[in-house]
Amino acid sequence: MRLTLANALESLEEHKRPFKELFSHGSLNVEIYKPEGVDLQAPHSRDEIYVVTSGSGYFINGESKESFGAGDVLFVPAGVVHRFEDFTDDFATWVFFYGPEGGEQK
Repeated sequence: MRLTLANALESLEEHKRPFKELFSHGSLNVEIYKPEGVDLQAPHSRDEIYVVTSGSGYFINGESKESFGAGDVLFVPAGVVHRFEDFTDDFATWVFFYGPEGGEQK
């Protein structure tokens, strides 16, 4: 299995939504995410990791707000309110959902 950013973004354009699932195996789901202007996502039921491919901005993760940029890895536990803010037009990120509903235990 090989996913490329170029192919992922191309398939996302055809999808007409800001995210698209590209691969799944067991509990792992891989998506590409590229919101336009505003990030409207709600908390998710599983743990997730973002790997930012391009762009920059701010990431709200629970009570924290930090800047982010290309190459950053961001973790969000299941159920935590999170979103990207003030991001550049070229912002895109891989999304990896994994583990059980409700998140993994520590």
